Amino acid sequence: MKLSLRINGAARQVEVDGDTPLLWVLREELGLLGTKFGCGAAFCGACTVLMGDVPVRSCSLPVSEVGDGAVTTIEGIAGREAMAVQRAWIAGDVPQCGYCQSGQIMGAIALLKATKRPTDSDIDQAMSGNLCRCATYVRIREAIHAAARDLEGPR
Repeated sequence: MKLSLRINGAARQVEVDGDTPLLWVLREELGLLGTKFGCGAAFCGACTVLMGDVPVRSCSLPVSEVGDGAVTTIEGIAGREAMAVQRAWIAGDVPQCGYCQSGQIMGAIALLKATKRPTDSDIDQAMSGNLCRCATYVRIREAIHAAARDLEGPR
């Protein structure tokens, strides 16, 4: 099946079975390796990408269901929220092994686009499907708060 996709702002053509998970199209067909394979069952969040501003698990999303929706991977993040999250991640020395980080960052960006001043509860709820093998959850939460403050600007 030949499909037209919008990935990271660019039109891309792929010829794959419609049931192929988006993750494998991104990695194997398009060479976008930042989105990781973790569990293959949408439990860990390592494969998180954004469809519009909504985080989705690309390991369980058949590419045929993407339609003409805009997909953003870690390679394509841009904008105020993305830059604030990147700065906070670096300042907070968030990653340890780094495997989950693309999914964590995508979740954090989506949260900050939807909720300008997230509470701990907001963060816990939004990030609950993103597992970190190294348990850097405290640093992740602190970085999201820092990114939110950064987005508010100087006080």
